[in-house]
Amino acid sequence: MSQWQPLAQGRTPREYAPGQLIYLQGAEPTEFYYLLSGTARSFLSSPEGEERVLALHRGGGLMGEASFFEGCPRVSSAVAVTRCQAVAVTWAALERALEQHPRLAIPMLRYLSHTVGQLSRQVNDLSFRGAEGRLAAQLLREADGTGLASLTQEELGFRVGVTRVTVARILRRWVAQGWVETGYGAIRIQDGKALQEVSLAGE
Repeated sequence: MSQWQPLAQGRTPREYAPGQLIYLQGAEPTEFYYLLSGTARSFLSSPEGEERVLALHRGGGLMGEASFFEGCPRVSSAVAVTRCQAVAVTWAALERALEQHPRLAIPMLRYLSHTVGQLSRQVNDLSFRGAEGRLAAQLLREADGTGLASLTQEELGFRVGVTRVTVARILRRWVAQGWVETGYGAIRIQDGKALQEVSLAGE
């Protein structure tokens, strides 16, 4: 069970079909979301219509919380990738949950800190690293010491701001070099030191 389950108590989940917007960039953040199930994508839109994916959110996590706590218009949009269920959490609902479960405050602060850190890393990657460096850095973060990154090439492309074709091309070269092994929905790191060198080369 997710640690955020108290946020859902007494609240009816909303259903989102694939492709349905969950929240919109520029809107007032009157609530944030506890994603019960499914996968959603948050992204930035430019005036020219270009998109930059920020993150993929899966069941059990929060989304839209940064703008909510800051109290400023949303800097990104979110859309359902698969069929989703999410609970919208207002200030009143959050206050009730914290009154009943005060220990929830510490994980909430940690989650916010993680979100800020993730955004900072993304800004650094997009500003100073090329596609290979961003991909290597993301793989190392996703593997988190286990050596196995459980995500698809399309998801990797979303996270580092390149196409799936670009991800596939780079991974083929890394497979030939013996740095990674690929499978359906998973990539195993074989030579973390080599990827670390690639990730640092553009800094």
